[in-house]
Amino acid sequence: MTEHSGDNGAGRLRITLAQLNPVAGDIPGNLERAREALAAGRAAGADLVMLPEMFLSGYQLLDLSIRPAFLRDCQAALEALAAGMGEGDPALGIGAPMEAGRAGEAEQLGRGVYNAYHLLEGGAGGGRIRARFAKHHRPNYGVFDEKRLYLEGPPQGPVAINGCRVGFPICEDMWFPDVAETLEESGAELFLVPNGSPYDRHKVEARMNHMVARTVETRLSLVYLNLMGGQDDQVFDGGSFGLNPGKPLAFQMPFFEEAIETVEARRTNEGWRLADGPRAAQPEAAEADYRAMVTATRDYVRKAGFSKVLLGLSGGIDSAIVAAIATDALGAENVRCVMMPSRFTSRESLEDAAAVAGRLGVRLDELSIAGAVAALEQGLAPHFEGMARDLTEENIQSRLRGTYLMALSNKFGEMLLTTGNKSEMAVGYATIYGDMNGGYNPIKDLYKTRVFAAARWRNTVRHDWMLGPAGEVIPERVIAKPPSAELREDQKDEDSLPPYEILDAILERLVEEDASTAEIIAEGHDRETVMKVQHLLYISEYKRFQSAPGTKLTRRAFWLDRRYPIVNRWRDRS
Repeated sequence: MTEHSGDNGAGRLRITLAQLNPVAGDIPGNLERAREALAAGRAAGADLVMLPEMFLSGYQLLDLSIRPAFLRDCQAALEALAAGMGEGDPALGIGAPMEAGRAGEAEQLGRGVYNAYHLLEGGAGGGRIRARFAKHHRPNYGVFDEKRLYLEGPPQGPVAINGCRVGFPICEDMWFPDVAETLEESGAELFLVPNGSPYDRHKVEARMNHMVARTVETRLSLVYLNLMGGQDDQVFDGGSFGLNPGKPLAFQMPFFEEAIETVEARRTNEGWRLADGPRAAQPEAAEADYRAMVTATRDYVRKAGFSKVLLGLSGGIDSAIVAAIATDALGAENVRCVMMPSRFTSRESLEDAAAVAGRLGVRLDELSIAGAVAALEQGLAPHFEGMARDLTEENIQSRLRGTYLMALSNKFGEMLLTTGNKSEMAVGYATIYGDMNGGYNPIKDLYKTRVFAAARWRNTVRHDWMLGPAGEVIPERVIAKPPSAELREDQKDEDSLPPYEILDAILERLVEEDASTAEIIAEGHDRETVMKVQHLLYISEYKRFQSAPGTKLTRRAFWLDRRYPIVNRWRDRS
């Protein structure tokens, strides 16, 4: 490989890190972004440009990543990217799936696919793919299913770039000591780690702890480059960084933002060490969750081919916070809210919905469902004769609202956002084919008590990345009033559920920690309440199975993180 020196001189390695946001399956679009990163590295005099794990293909791809035609397109794009690289270009590292037999080009471990990283170099007559590295440790927990999709990569050594022997462990490979130890023993002097690590509340600390452990064990510096952007339920939060052994961060790239930074490693008496660079601030917990929801909503809507959204605005806290998230993600001009009153809708709710829409600056339409409810009930009356009103009539209202919203979505091409929080999704306090209708749910992984906290936080904070206005965008009355679905006279959520402080405490133990009912009861919770919540959690699986995707914020988000049978008679009766 040509050793690019640029203007660095001997003993220096300049690396351009491209923390960018790919689109799953958009190979031509991602290829163009890679070329833009290469141009930025060329302009910065870099020896190497790095893109994250699986950047060319997008991540995560589920079964798309093992489809033969898709793999052929990825390989063709890699070859085209290499062919366009000139002799003076920096080397380029980029992630993409790879058919078995290409890791080292010699061994054939059987039919299958690797999660791989590809090192490209330029040349006078066009470039080539110089080396490929296959991921060894394949995560198989939470949202990851890589043992089903990918083969285990064989051990591989470092490669020399401008006089530095570089190891390229891929993401999970650095969560265990063995791959780093093998690379060190093979002569690696610096770790460059491409990642596709999705956000949850504890992930930043976990990443840092694992990377610090590897630098302590090997005494080698490392660069951690992460993906950025939303993909279905997951958000890749960027936050790339560099570490030197025994010292603070060498640099910290921004969280939840695309960024391109050129950093430098230098040969010292202690080995190759990273020079100090910019240190972006790490967002505190409330900001990180909120920004994850904004990023996920923006990217899901846009990557799915939409530019505008609509949602039902009830005057309650859940729809208010979703309206704020949508406005911050897409801008007020791209958000339509619809208030759909019935005979049970209070004047206060009408006023509160108008206040939220007015403060956010979004469009608010009013579309009464009273006539449609009356017509439907009249049609059903002969079949319901002699039977008391019950949940059936309540659900009719919710389902009519869902029908109205879907009709508007179809007619105007606006994606419908649904607004159920994690507490409601957990216990089934939502109407399937009604208020669960929608293409995306920004707060699906946010418990009700955190919804209140998020609303109060947003009322006091506005950052430049928010497209909505500053100030109290959600009136205090919306936050403080008792939650109600307003589907019957004087209805309150606590008529059917424990107070949300109690409900969420039980749910967090059941869902996030897999605690036994005996453990939860021993902590002071009422036995009858615990058993009721557990029962509701299990019988609501069929609703969650049909629910819209939503932003993953915790380690046990519903869908890929927590997978249970739809029909299940087991209960923990300890």
